[in-house]
Amino acid sequence: MRSVILAIHLLVIALPALAQAPAPPPVATDVTALDIDRFIDALPRDRVSDRPIRTVEVTGDYRVGVFGVLRPRTVRGDAILHRVNTTEIYYMLDGAGILVTGGTIVDPNDAGTRGSAIQGGVTRRVVPGDVVIIPGHTPHWWSELESDIEYLIFRPDPDNRLELR
Repeated sequence: MRSVILAIHLLVIALPALAQAPAPPPVATDVTALDIDRFIDALPRDRVSDRPIRTVEVTGDYRVGVFGVLRPRTVRGDAILHRVNTTEIYYMLDGAGILVTGGTIVDPNDAGTRGSAIQGGVTRRVVPGDVVIIPGHTPHWWSELESDIEYLIFRPDPDNRLELR
């Protein structure tokens, strides 16, 4: 009987300590260069492709997605405005082009999220190794491509809109 009372006493003392134990640290996610190369190589070459390689939840507060993008030189893209808080971080892998950000969308569709161009934005030439950070709610547009381009987009998603993958 004494050992049962001692065990219950120890359990009562230990339970609050166990309840306050810190959560396990988050686990890192790897996306290797081989993963990226295989993913980009498998994208269709006849259209713009912007697809998730990996999307993970980070500490329960938000999600982060890694997307692979291929834009063929021969396919003209629209100016785009994402009406979301998700920032896009472009990391150019291959090719070169002129990227315009900010300004006003020209000939916007009914929702105002796509158009034929951007007026009054910031224009820059983007080449392999360059990084461009585009905050949510910012118009952006590839106005000219010198070749097919391949790039990664990192999307920190504070609103957890991205589907986990």
